Amino acid sequence: MTAKEVRAKFLEFFKARGHTVIPSASLVPENDPTVLFTTAGMHPLVPYLLGQTHPGGKRLTSVQKSLRTDDIDEVGDAVHNTFFEMLGNWSLGDPASPDGIGQGGYWKREAIEWSHEFLTDPKWLGLDSKKIAISVFAGDSDAAKDEETTEIWKKLGIAENRVAYLPKKNNWWGPAGLTGPCGPDTEMFYWTGEETVPANFQDTHEDPRWVEIWNDVFMQYDKQIDGAFKPLKQRNVDTGMGLERIVTILQGKESVYETELFLPILEKIRELAKKQDIKAERIVADHIRAATFIIADGVVPSNKDRGYILRRLIRRAVRYGQVLGIEQEFCTEVAAVVIHEFGDAYHLRHQEEKIIDELAREDMKFRKTLSKGLKYFEKLSSVDGRSAFDLFQTYGFPLELTEELTESRGQKINREQFAEEFRKHQELSRTSSAGRFKGGLADASEQTTRLHTAHHLLLKALQIVLGAGVKQRGSHITKDRLRIDFSCDQKMTDEQKKEVERIVNEKIAEDLPVIRREMARDEAERLHAEHEFGQKYPDQVSVYSIGPKGASVHEPEFEKAFSLEFCGGPHVEHTGQIGKLKIVKEESVASGIRRIKAITE
Repeated sequence: MTAKEVRAKFLEFFKARGHTVIPSASLVPENDPTVLFTTAGMHPLVPYLLGQTHPGGKRLTSVQKSLRTDDIDEVGDAVHNTFFEMLGNWSLGDPASPDGIGQGGYWKREAIEWSHEFLTDPKWLGLDSKKIAISVFAGDSDAAKDEETTEIWKKLGIAENRVAYLPKKNNWWGPAGLTGPCGPDTEMFYWTGEETVPANFQDTHEDPRWVEIWNDVFMQYDKQIDGAFKPLKQRNVDTGMGLERIVTILQGKESVYETELFLPILEKIRELAKKQDIKAERIVADHIRAATFIIADGVVPSNKDRGYILRRLIRRAVRYGQVLGIEQEFCTEVAAVVIHEFGDAYHLRHQEEKIIDELAREDMKFRKTLSKGLKYFEKLSSVDGRSAFDLFQTYGFPLELTEELTESRGQKINREQFAEEFRKHQELSRTSSAGRFKGGLADASEQTTRLHTAHHLLLKALQIVLGAGVKQRGSHITKDRLRIDFSCDQKMTDEQKKEVERIVNEKIAEDLPVIRREMARDEAERLHAEHEFGQKYPDQVSVYSIGPKGASVHEPEFEKAFSLEFCGGPHVEHTGQIGKLKIVKEESVASGIRRIKAITE
């Protein structure tokens, strides 16, 4: 069964069970700056898991593009990737509708029964149920042992010795960031070994031949910033199944890299390579695939935040390209294959020129200094934090690359020393490579909400002052300040910044109404609502309008609104609740991208 067929079957299965098919969201989270990238299908749905009404109803399903770099050192083995596709279905609220297939929410029984059916029924994936094992939450001081889930699995024919009770580190999911929805889960594993399936899963669950294939999360809690777990206003189901892994199992392959999701990319790399190295080939394929999708969603290489992760992936790919004997610039050739292979499933072709330009620029930039940096490295008898920083500052070596080279010598870098050198260099004061932020929209605090509405006003004011071509390229909003990255080729003058401030504060003083309305996507586009170019949106979307004066929920007057944007919220009810906006900094982030930081007083 091909990856394309699996995608289609999954969506067909849940659509027939009352789920609305929603498109993949961007890799750049809209409502949660506590992480750098969308790490799972639930990530874009946080506002709806917390109780906001979703335009698609209470049952949703999607194939979501996702990115995680926690296991980047494991890339090259059989199962780990940075970019991956996550098949998921959700119930926003409980209980289920009486017929079980309507539009109401559902809970554990429906989620588990459908997971089992999709995995084992010959009409769908047809996996051998005798090779399936289950893990459930063992319970702790935060939540009780999940015996209800075990009983449901047993009624479906899963033997008791194929069920393992595991602690929170194994069977608890979320939140995606520092705070938010979370809860116990039940995970499905499939035996991939040629040997007889082990009799007892509790004793053998760590055997790598047991491969996790699906995860049903039962979201009952909202984790607070202080670490406490409070009951959610509504119980939700959130499931996730990695496309790459399930396709590997269905095709009887030993590695995700042996499926059509990677083979065409690897064929191009082997065509360019002069040496053979399986791990290096896989790293290059994974990293260029990930970089292609990241750039398509508006990120450009830089030394901060998401741009740093992107730069690290590209430069790591170039480095391993050298291991393969590829001396010429090659990132664009590999990316062209990615665009060709995934262009139908995702809107990569819309951003092809941007992808190729950014990859070519970064490949060339790093290649110029790579050989010099390696010569410098070879001259060092040992590498400490200071010399690692020199490699970073002078030659553009990500710390992780220097660590890899150093570890090959059996040495280790003092990261604290590196961090101290990094802090001294003000413009590189924070890598954000681990996604650590002070807070964000995920907590929906009062001040963060005010700044979120101010963010909408600020974007519109920038378009008025600098031109309609200004587009948002990133944002980060905490309770202390807002940050917006936007397309602009030149530094703003003091007069332009003052004019932007004046426009925003004028609209705040007018105390304009802020109105949310669900409407057809086509209607929102006709009204020129601000949205991300090339991004897929569902047929029904959530739109926020600001103004005009006197507009109401019943008569929103979208055509006369000052600002109109596709957005999931949250926002204030009137702009007068925001306070006075003040721009505190305007700077360059990357070529053609500027950044503004602002506060309210």
